[in-house]
Amino acid sequence: MEITRHTMEKLQDPTGILEGERYEFIIHVDVEEDDELYVENGIYVKLIYAVLPENSRIVQYTLYENYTDNVLDFELEEEEEQELDAFCKNMLSTRESH
Repeated sequence: MEITRHTMEKLQDPTGILEGERYEFIIHVDVEEDDELYVENGIYVKLIYAVLPENSRIVQYTLYENYTDNVLDFELEEEEEQELDAFCKNMLSTRESH
């Protein structure tokens, strides 16, 4: 799985119920043809990332097909989730250092 581009947006919590900060990432990825995630149009992952004092993590994610925006009924493997988690942490730490 190779990340090709992404967007990141800080989400607002008007109720003040949620602890920490939440970010929405849309991450476009390329996968090999022999990967179970492969679809001809390509895929992207839409995920919510929570930044908490004790633990930052992916709260939820959904896979979509490029162009059609159809939801794909797949789950990421643990190593793929870890890769996306590390990517999000890196993007947020890079953002904070600017």
